[in-house]
Amino acid sequence: MSKPVIAIVGRPNVGKSTIFNRLAGERIAIVEDKPGVTRDRIYSTGEWLTHSFHLIDTGGIEIDVENEILMLIRQQAELAIDEADVIIFMVDGKVGLTEQDKEIANILHRSKKPVVVAVNKIDNIKMQQEIYDFYALGFGDPYPISGAHGTGLGDLLDEVVSHFPDEEEENYDDDVIRVALIGRPNVGKSSLVNAILGEERVIVSNVAGTTRDAVDTLFSTDEQDYVLVDTAGMRKKGKVYETTEKYSVLRALKAIENADVVLVVIDGHSGVIEQDKRIAGYAHEAGKASIFVVNKWDIVEKDDKTMHQFAQKIRDHFLFMSYAPIVFVSAKTKQRVNQILPMVNEVAESHAMRVQTPVLNDIISDAVAINPPPSDKGKRLKIKYATQVAVKPPTFVLFVNDPELMHFSYERYLENKIRDSFHFEGTPIRILVRKKNEED
Repeated sequence: MSKPVIAIVGRPNVGKSTIFNRLAGERIAIVEDKPGVTRDRIYSTGEWLTHSFHLIDTGGIEIDVENEILMLIRQQAELAIDEADVIIFMVDGKVGLTEQDKEIANILHRSKKPVVVAVNKIDNIKMQQEIYDFYALGFGDPYPISGAHGTGLGDLLDEVVSHFPDEEEENYDDDVIRVALIGRPNVGKSSLVNAILGEERVIVSNVAGTTRDAVDTLFSTDEQDYVLVDTAGMRKKGKVYETTEKYSVLRALKAIENADVVLVVIDGHSGVIEQDKRIAGYAHEAGKASIFVVNKWDIVEKDDKTMHQFAQKIRDHFLFMSYAPIVFVSAKTKQRVNQILPMVNEVAESHAMRVQTPVLNDIISDAVAINPPPSDKGKRLKIKYATQVAVKPPTFVLFVNDPELMHFSYERYLENKIRDSFHFEGTPIRILVRKKNEED
């Protein structure tokens, strides 16, 4: 189930970035006492009680279409509003209600989204009466908060989470494999969806960002059911409002959350760029099975070494995903597209694989016998017991005499032994190191 999305909007310099940082629990947005500093929406995640959510910070909405920068900021905020499940509309309690606040309220009323008004800069109890003018905005009770002191955020978040959409029950069976396609704009994700499905179910265009919404497509082949999600989503009503790379992030995150297998689509013609590493990193951090799909291979000038060289480039750039297989395809000519689903089946099986505890401990014992742990200041790591505690991704706990003695290089060695022994193809492996007490 993907997390709900909260967008923080309001005119410039009302303290949105300060509140964003408090809700996200870290300093992410640039905070400066100057209107228009936060130029782009910034994404993070936050938690309140039992709820976790995505958070979008926006540049302030300026009602001034003559100024191009301010107009772009307004358009970005409108995109954030479009993405959001709930909107925090921030206003300035010290300044009071302004005409710009009223104009923004009109935009928000048209969105038909739940809106909670947060009156910032109410830094002491004597200022509480400053909130009453904001009832005129028509969104119910305003909530007094102080970004500087962190007060009032609990009541605000209680109200915000009360508007979260009900969790929808997924109707898919457990054996359905959920496959998300992620990648930067115009790498051919929609074309790949069509090629895999064998029919034109998704609009395909050469303009980056044609697909507005992620589309779930349930289909079956060779007695296996799949759900395919195209995560493009860069355009609203025919207008591109901002650089599509920034807008792609939230859609990719939400699709990854719901996926079993992630296809990281790379443009074979333009090659690997930094944005590819960031996008793939989301899948890795989420513990999802992954496959690198190099598209547009039909238009790459090549000889007998080109494929090997490109594969090595991927390995060099994605050292943290050495487990992910690579397939070179052309959505246009259907070249090797028929290899994708068999790969998906294989990595999905690895992702959900469970290892018997006695067999796992035999593998660990053999690995230690072949390559004993190095000693540290006269003390040597002893692995007493190992067990698998989770799947998707496979997660193992090693009980040891002293977790401090586990060097990352030796942990990597053990991970590789586990991976090789059980053929964990295409899935990350998590290893947790715990101290084994006598009572354990």
